[in-house]
Amino acid sequence: MSELYEDYTRAVRSFDAGDPLSAAKLLTPVVAAEPENASVRLLLARAYYNSAQLRRAEEQLRWLVDRDPADHYAHFVLGRTLERLGRPGQAVGHLRMAVAMRPLEDYSDALRRVEARTARR
Repeated sequence: MSELYEDYTRAVRSFDAGDPLSAAKLLTPVVAAEPENASVRLLLARAYYNSAQLRRAEEQLRWLVDRDPADHYAHFVLGRTLERLGRPGQAVGHLRMAVAMRPLEDYSDALRRVEARTARR
């Protein structure tokens, strides 16, 4: 088993155990070695999001959305990240895309919340 794969599997275990900070530390060199691997980048983005490293999460998620504009989950997490960063005007477009592609309850709830927030401004 390669060292990168071992780091990835340890990162998955750390993330699943509720330790996104350790997961992010393990995934950083994996993404550096495999920059086109969308699965690894998504897990890194989620680890950043869950450890409140929101600007880093945004960077990874924008890469994912640029690479695959039809990735509804990347749009959803990017929208949530932008919402947490206090940028609901930017979040709403990504959340609308996510809902349009996959009308899941979590996506719709987030969109309604952000739309209500932007309407109050």
